[in-house]
Amino acid sequence: MTDRLSTRTKVLYGLADGGLALITAAIQFFLLSYFSDVLRYDPAIVGTALMVGKLTWDAVNDPLFGYISDRTKSRWGRRRPYLLLGALPLGLATWFLFSLPPGLAGAAAFVAVLGTFLLHDTLQTLVAVPYSALTPELTLDYDERTSLSTVRMVFSVVGYILGGGMTTVIAGLFRSSLGWSEPAAYSGMGAVFGVIIAITVLATALGVRERPASQVQPSRLPPWRAVVESLRNRPFMALMAAQFISSFSFTTLTSLLPFFLIYQMEMEAQVPIVMFAMLGTIGLFLYPARWVAGRINKGPTYALGLFIASLAIIATFFLPQGPTPLVYVAAAIAGVGFSVQWVCPWSMMPDVIEYDELRTGERREGVYYGLWSFLTKFTSALGIAVSGWALKLFGYVPNVAQTPRALLGIRIFFALAPAIALLISLPILIRYPITRRSHAELRARLAERTS
Repeated sequence: MTDRLSTRTKVLYGLADGGLALITAAIQFFLLSYFSDVLRYDPAIVGTALMVGKLTWDAVNDPLFGYISDRTKSRWGRRRPYLLLGALPLGLATWFLFSLPPGLAGAAAFVAVLGTFLLHDTLQTLVAVPYSALTPELTLDYDERTSLSTVRMVFSVVGYILGGGMTTVIAGLFRSSLGWSEPAAYSGMGAVFGVIIAITVLATALGVRERPASQVQPSRLPPWRAVVESLRNRPFMALMAAQFISSFSFTTLTSLLPFFLIYQMEMEAQVPIVMFAMLGTIGLFLYPARWVAGRINKGPTYALGLFIASLAIIATFFLPQGPTPLVYVAAAIAGVGFSVQWVCPWSMMPDVIEYDELRTGERREGVYYGLWSFLTKFTSALGIAVSGWALKLFGYVPNVAQTPRALLGIRIFFALAPAIALLISLPILIRYPITRRSHAELRARLAERTS
């Protein structure tokens, strides 16, 4: 298999991420408001249930599923069987996630949120970890990986735009056209998204071919030692630290965006438009972000984008209450900055894995992407949980005009806290050790070892 990939391969690979990003956006933007405003669950209970799931099951299942896929041998490859097996169940779990009964309280609400979320999360892990682990197996070239990740992220952004912009629109259509209740309308939306996810994952599974098994040597270490050894990889830990901060910041911002627009800016009807402004700009700037990464390396490009995003987010803290077109300006500038988050980290991960291969003589794509998946989902749940706790702490009451104290809490955790966190991550990325030159040297040493 050559290091250059056809456009067809890149497009087919990217399709699955479109479906996965669809539900990721729906969860990040609307899961908290769905539970609190549609089902009337206590937001603090919701946040706690999500955190419990992440701190218990996800700490095990993400690296474990990655390890299992590393050691899988089948006629369909190491990764594709999990896409084939998991596509339809993941679609059903997406429907279940948005089909809970309204009005639950206390332990009943906690168990309902935890159970459906764990079911969905487990099936998403079963699909997403092997899917991501395909990246380093499709090409070994430093810049071709950036190209592959960029095409993949085009689909990811499209899915994210649909998830962020169409969730309430589709639910609204079910309400207005069929006369369904709001909870039933969200259940219908979940069914539509579930079908899309199943189709896109199956399209990738049936259309992409893996590197032959004879060309890869999976880890021979037991699961726990494979994880511990991976955590000794310094570039990986630097990337994990930066991703933890940026992912947490982005999730907190997106979770509170509906609350900020509805109650602070009094622009409820414009929520989908503002989301389109930010996510559409992210999509438009994916290729410019790739171009910059080709000039100044991936780490500094990642830092530059997050710096731009942080400036836009801080500016929203100072917007006065009431509608203003400046919201669209801030959303677009933030989108320019956040575009790097869809390109850089995903193209940096394969380089990290090869650094580990040079260091240990083994390849552990599944373990690495399992740890990466756990980090991404943990920070996502943490961002939603912190948002829920903040709403409770500052006295938020659903579907009424908010007190000045509640509005201040929304502004702080929507704008100031995420922006400050992003700024903290910049030194890590500016000093990131793997560059184009060092990666070329790394590949040369690996080639010498196998020659």
